[in-house]
Amino acid sequence: MATNVGGAPDQPQSEHETGQVSENQNKEQGAKRKRMKERSEVWEHFIKEDLASGRQAICKYCGMSYKCGAKKNGTSVLWAHISRCRKYPLNTPKDLKQSLLSFKSAKVPSGSTSGLTYHKFDAGSIRKALSFMVIVDELPFKFVEGIGFRHFCGVMESRFNVPSRITVAKDCFETYLTEKRKLKNVLKRCNSRVSLTTDTWTSIQQINYMCLTVHFIDNDWKLHKRILNFCPISSHKGDDIGKEIEKCLLDWGVENIMCITIDNACSNDTAIGYLRRKINGWKTGVLKGRFIHMRCVAHIVNLVVSDGLKIVNDSVQRVRQAVRFIKQSPARLQRFKKCVLDEKINTKKGLCLDVPIRWNSTYLMLNAAIELEDAFERYSEEDPHYVVDLNERDGKGSPDSDDWNNVRRFSEFLQAFYDLTLHVSGSLYVTSNLFFHELVSVVVLLKDLVSSDDPDMCLMACRMKEKYEKYWGDPEKINLLIFIVVVLDPRYKLDYVQWMITEIYDPIVASKLVDNVKVTLNALYEEYRVSHLMM
Repeated sequence: MATNVGGAPDQPQSEHETGQVSENQNKEQGAKRKRMKERSEVWEHFIKEDLASGRQAICKYCGMSYKCGAKKNGTSVLWAHISRCRKYPLNTPKDLKQSLLSFKSAKVPSGSTSGLTYHKFDAGSIRKALSFMVIVDELPFKFVEGIGFRHFCGVMESRFNVPSRITVAKDCFETYLTEKRKLKNVLKRCNSRVSLTTDTWTSIQQINYMCLTVHFIDNDWKLHKRILNFCPISSHKGDDIGKEIEKCLLDWGVENIMCITIDNACSNDTAIGYLRRKINGWKTGVLKGRFIHMRCVAHIVNLVVSDGLKIVNDSVQRVRQAVRFIKQSPARLQRFKKCVLDEKINTKKGLCLDVPIRWNSTYLMLNAAIELEDAFERYSEEDPHYVVDLNERDGKGSPDSDDWNNVRRFSEFLQAFYDLTLHVSGSLYVTSNLFFHELVSVVVLLKDLVSSDDPDMCLMACRMKEKYEKYWGDPEKINLLIFIVVVLDPRYKLDYVQWMITEIYDPIVASKLVDNVKVTLNALYEEYRVSHLMM
């Protein structure tokens, strides 16, 4: 005999009790079916009304009524009616499915444009266009449920039933999957190798993110840049970064990697080492992955300049305090704008306060302030608190003519690095053949400043040159592809690279670097020759 938890024997149920349980179960199932029927999407097109003959479902479009109160009345009849209802907007009659003429520019086979074209109503195409708009304009999904947007769609095309935010989210995800399949096919058919760039950061919610971007030239010799993955990662450790990149590459089927551009964090060296081992295991690396690690040139330039800016002269600090004083009050800023108009300064630049740890913001602040120098002078005459307040803050006072001359030289110096950063950070053109020329210009500029008569500029240049030597002074730490891409440029060739290396490096270092470039160039040619014979 079975026993319950308390040890008392179970009592057998009577036939009456069994029948009652069965009846309760039937009632629950009936109530469940009723709730499911009432929740059906078909009720968006019908109105329930209680009439003398029973509950009726009345079509919102044509007024046709159907019984819906009894258990046997399901929703199949209602769905069948909607599919053939002549007044339902999405059921376009055959005589209205003809093309509609509209005056829009359209290309004709001859290559010219015609002002008259045609289009057909297609709810599927409109939904795809809607998901495209949400993705491109970065709109929230609930945007489609706004009263204004639904009114606009009703006026624009009354036959289109605006989907809910859940449906739009599904359409956006379907668009993502479609575009991913297309890009996979492009990468699979691409005959060239690809290069990758990646970066990691932590959001204000303390979530670690990583972005992986692929750069490649397709079979039609067009440069492409595509984001492969944007995902959270567990930490900024090198192994975690390397494993996440490997997972993404396996998902996309990307194996033929030329190099990976990444910043100079120590964890990234570990990540590159992990990926080098994996790529060598795939047998797809170039020279066993010796040159897969490309240090970000823009990041190195940022480190070089930031280290030099730790020694900022008093002139820059006086201009910074002057800008901060004016921007602290809307009334002061309005008075300053009046001074700009009175001095007839024709510029669209406005005052901007820098972030001291970001040198590019310091350059933008100084560049704007220099053009407004006369306005600062006029403001000092009209606002007596200007000079008094700046003297009380740190005792350095307001900027004078000598300060503006110093700041002007300093701004010209920073402009060279600012333009360099913009030049090598482009994504719409090939930048690999530009790195070497920009490095040469940096070395020449620093050499001139080291021998400058200005003690502040000379000291700053010395600090920057030490930082430069840390990354690009040792031939063993330089990625030789920086030089090889210039050799392959028909405008320069090997002789030019040899000459420039001897100009910017010491004779011993230059000789070793030139030999390494020649050896690597021959090894690359031999590897490509062998791989071509095996195809």
